[in-house]
Amino acid sequence: MKGILGLLRQRSQSERTGEEQLDSVMFTTAFADQGVDPSLLVPWEARAIEVGAKKLNAERATKVLQTLWAKDKYMSHLDDHAIHSLQMFFEFAIVPANRDIIRQDEYGNFMVVLLNGNIAVDRLQPWGERMRLAETRPGDILGEMSLLDSGIRFSACTTITDCEVAILSTEAMDQMMTADPSLAARLIAVLARKLSLRLRVVSARLSDRK
Repeated sequence: MKGILGLLRQRSQSERTGEEQLDSVMFTTAFADQGVDPSLLVPWEARAIEVGAKKLNAERATKVLQTLWAKDKYMSHLDDHAIHSLQMFFEFAIVPANRDIIRQDEYGNFMVVLLNGNIAVDRLQPWGERMRLAETRPGDILGEMSLLDSGIRFSACTTITDCEVAILSTEAMDQMMTADPSLAARLIAVLARKLSLRLRVVSARLSDRK
C-alpha cells in the first residue's frame, strides 16, 4: 500500500514540473504480475452479463453515493466534489435478487459499492459450513481487497433483493491514477482504512467460532 501511495505522490510531483506522463497500468497488470492465469480472471463486463445487470442513471446514482458516504466515518473524507469526480470512473447498475456478484475463491478485477438493497456476504469454510459474515447496508463496499492486492476473493456476495450498485474496475483505477492521481490517492487511503477495520471484525468473528 505504501508503494502505491508513493507512486501516486511521484506522479503528482511530475505533473507539477510539467514532465510527460505515461498511462498507468499498475492495477490492470497486477493480476498478471501475480502469475494469475488470465482465463481465471472474472471482469465486471462478464459478471454483468451473467447476472443480468442493467445500467443505472449515473447522475442519480452519484447523488445517492454522496448522501451515503457523507454518513460514513471514513468515506466522508471524500467530499461531494471528490465523489462527483469519481462518477466518470464508476459504472452504475441494477442487479436482480439472488445473483452472485462476487464468488469466493475467484479472481475479480472490480469492487462493488452498494447503493440500494441488501447483499449477503458468505464464506464456505474448509469443513463445509457456509458462514454468514455480514448482510450489507447501502454505502458498504465489497471486493476492494482483490482490487487493491490482486488476490483471490475471500467470500461470496449474493444479492438478497434487487440492488443498485456502483462498480470500480482496475482499468478505471488506472485511468484515475493518470487523470487525477490526488483523487486516486485519497480513495485508496480510505479504502485501506475501511478494509483494515473489516478484516479485524471478520478475524474476531472467525476466532470466536473456533
